[in-house]
Amino acid sequence: MRILLSGANGFIGRYLLARLVGAGHEVIPAVRDVRQTNDVLGRPASIPVDFNRDVTPETWLPRLKDIDAVINCVGILQGRPGQSIQAIHAAAPIALFKACQQIGVKRVIQISAISSGADTAYAHTKQQADTFLEATTLDWIVLRPSLVYAAGAYGGTLLFRALAALPFAIPLIGKGEQEFQPIHMDDLTATVLRILATPAITRTVIDPVGPETLSLRQILLDLRRWLGLSSAPTLSIPLWLVRPVARVGDAFGGTINTTALRQLAFGNTGSLESFVRATGIQPRRWHDMLLAYPAQLQDRWAARLYFLRPLLRWAIALTWFGSGLAGLFHRDAIAANMPMLGQAPPTGLIWAVCLLDLLIGAAVVARWRTRLMTAAQVAVVAGYTTVLTLSEPSLWIEPFGPLLKNLPFVAAVLALAVLETER
Repeated sequence: MRILLSGANGFIGRYLLARLVGAGHEVIPAVRDVRQTNDVLGRPASIPVDFNRDVTPETWLPRLKDIDAVINCVGILQGRPGQSIQAIHAAAPIALFKACQQIGVKRVIQISAISSGADTAYAHTKQQADTFLEATTLDWIVLRPSLVYAAGAYGGTLLFRALAALPFAIPLIGKGEQEFQPIHMDDLTATVLRILATPAITRTVIDPVGPETLSLRQILLDLRRWLGLSSAPTLSIPLWLVRPVARVGDAFGGTINTTALRQLAFGNTGSLESFVRATGIQPRRWHDMLLAYPAQLQDRWAARLYFLRPLLRWAIALTWFGSGLAGLFHRDAIAANMPMLGQAPPTGLIWAVCLLDLLIGAAVVARWRTRLMTAAQVAVVAGYTTVLTLSEPSLWIEPFGPLLKNLPFVAAVLALAVLETER
């Protein structure tokens, strides 16, 4: 079967891509970064799409030529600058479904969420696409999984691991009583393969869920043991304290945000019997799958670095902000430290250098063009270090080591560049 898979670079999409190809299907990934999926496939099969802009059927029609089935698993938790949740969850998928009707692609699988009934922009926009698809004449299936977990982790599943790995205590949102029925990625991808191979499974909404209902508290305790960390007590954080943190997440980006809180409160459970009856898939138990896939070194690193990454980002950004502001308020000191120039540097040059520092700090906070800004930071630090070394070499051996500190700073910049690469 020739399948168009949108969101093939995402958490679920990557596993689906591997399983579909392994099952003998010809998969056409529809993604923003074709390089990533082409590297995985080892051949140029991907097509570039942008769910922010591809909101008309005419955009999708040429991409659907000779396609037998479409699987859409594109999704974001919250909108942000350059990422419209309305376009990504509703307008673009609806345009894709309309194009499927026009060109004759019948089989469509929509990966939604079991909490799509919550009162959030995430849920509302997901529901818009689901509702539209259900009203079409297409051979559709809407899958609404509960918490999906796997050897790799991204988004909410990685947040859970990070919370479980914190030292001293495991923080809980409220009492940690929010319920999930975790389903392993292997069982979810097996469900998709079963649907593709079974024409009788059609025009239905299916909630893939695991066989156990677990509280958030139990999941975090299990993950800590799975990571191989010593036991720690749990610490209940009242919702009135969590909400301000969530609003900060809304403003600056992050997995802890108001949408996540509302989705948690709505619930993530469904009917195991209905899932098994609809698909014939018997999902495995949470504890069995944790035992079958033991945590590795990279799992512990990812969990422990989760909260260190934003801390490192802000530390680097504040260093650039501080450098730029300090230069603006101490222009005479800059001139005095550059006798190699033969005369005081022009005021315009000092302003330009300070403005450059401030712009770099802003770019680091915004995570704008990470590779480019990493190279820019290293180049600027090297330039500053060279000028000051030629001008005042004693700065290398002064008690507080002002130039020596550039070495760990560059190392921190390079480490952040690696951590900011999420996929």
